[in-house]
Order: sequence, then structure tokens, then C-alpha cells
Amino acid sequence: MSRFATALTLIGALFAGAAAAQPAKPTVVLVHGAFADSSSWNGVIQILEKDGYPVVAAANPLRSVSSDAAYVSNVVSSIEGPVVLVGHSYGGQVISNVAKGHDKVKSLVYVAAFAPEAGEAAADLAGKFPGGTLGEALAPPVKLPDGGVDLYIDKAKFHQQFAHDVPSEQAALMAAGQRPIAEAALTEKSGEPAWKTLPSWFIYGDGDKNIPAKALGFMAERAGSKHTVVVEGASHVVMTSKPQVVAALIEEAAQ
Repeated sequence: MSRFATALTLIGALFAGAAAAQPAKPTVVLVHGAFADSSSWNGVIQILEKDGYPVVAAANPLRSVSSDAAYVSNVVSSIEGPVVLVGHSYGGQVISNVAKGHDKVKSLVYVAAFAPEAGEAAADLAGKFPGGTLGEALAPPVKLPDGGVDLYIDKAKFHQQFAHDVPSEQAALMAAGQRPIAEAALTEKSGEPAWKTLPSWFIYGDGDKNIPAKALGFMAERAGSKHTVVVEGASHVVMTSKPQVVAALIEEAAQ
């Protein structure tokens, strides 16, 4: 073998060794909130996967904080290697309860999401500051066999209430396919939150009508957010309307 060929072989081996030494990227687990489903993350998923991140968009049952957290915890347990947990809206309360005690969870990202303290409920936090109009936009509740009720947003009010910065045709599809949340889930008290021990990142729009921006800012500050991004004019579904900005913050949290 010539000296040139030998040199090329050595350089190739060095590059291969360097590539092998690179740690695997963490898996990003996305947890949707009320009145949404996993498709709300589609734009974010496309960006993350293009950038080499494994992604799982969990189907949050939206039944109760404890049972939803148990379900997502099982999803996390099935994944090998480190995990970044991302929650939208009520999904933030779920990830707060999932991550505590899960050593593989390395960071949390709250996307227009609740980050409750122990003993707080989503409904408490939504009403803590003025500006939210969700109550006025709800459809008549659907009665459940156990005596509880499921909550939906009125389809005619969905676009302006939930997703005003999403094209009307897309918002109409989101309204038709919205997942209801059991009212009991919104009033259930949270457990000891994982944001007290794990680094957290926050992003939300200052045009959010479901959770007032002041409430979101309060929770971000209280949790000691590493980086808080406020998207001017963005709605409650900032991950749908501004996927690039949300994906960038998730990748920052994954570093």
C-alpha cells in the first residue's frame, strides 16, 4: 500500500472514531395538552427529526393528572438513553409529575404550559391572572358515566380562542379533531414538581387566550427557567404556528 493510501486509511479511521465517540442525541418526548392531539407537534417533529433527534409524540389520555402521568411514564420507561420531556398546556403538568424519579429525563421544556407547584391545579393557575377567555369559549360539557364531564372548545370559537395565528382551514381541522379533557384533570392537584430538580426551558406567546401570558411568565420565573422565549402575538398553539422557534428551544434544552 502506498504512503498516500495509508494516510487516507488512517484519516478515515480517525474520523470514524470521532463519529463513534459522539454521544447519541436524546429522545424528545412530546406531550400534547387539552383540545389538541399529537398532530399539533407535526411541524416541530419534522425539524427535530431532520436534525437527527429521535422523537416520540405521546398520546396523552387527558383523563387525570395521576393516570396521564403514569401513562407517559411508561412511554419514557420504554425508551433507551436520555430523554427531553416537552409538554404543551396541561401536558406541562403531566411532564412535571412524570419526570421526578426518572433518571433518564435530563431536561424539561414547557410550551405554553402549566408548571404547577405541589398542591396546585391547572384550573387554579389559569385563573391566577386576568386575561384568559377559555371559560367563555367552551361548548356544553359532555356527561360521562362516572358523573364527571368532558370539556371541548366550541368549534365556532376554536380559531379565535385557541389558534388565532393558524390558517383558518387548518384551525377548522384542529377544531373537528380536538381531544376533550376530563374536567377532573384540570382540578386535580399536582404532586411535587420535577422542575425543582431538573433544568427547564419555557416558550409561550403573549397572545395566548387559554393561559394568560402573565401566568406563563410567573411560572417560568418561579421554575428558574434557563431560557424563556416569548413569541410576540402567538396563540396558545405556538408549536403549531411557530414550529421553528419551538424546535430551536427544544434543541437548546437537549444539548
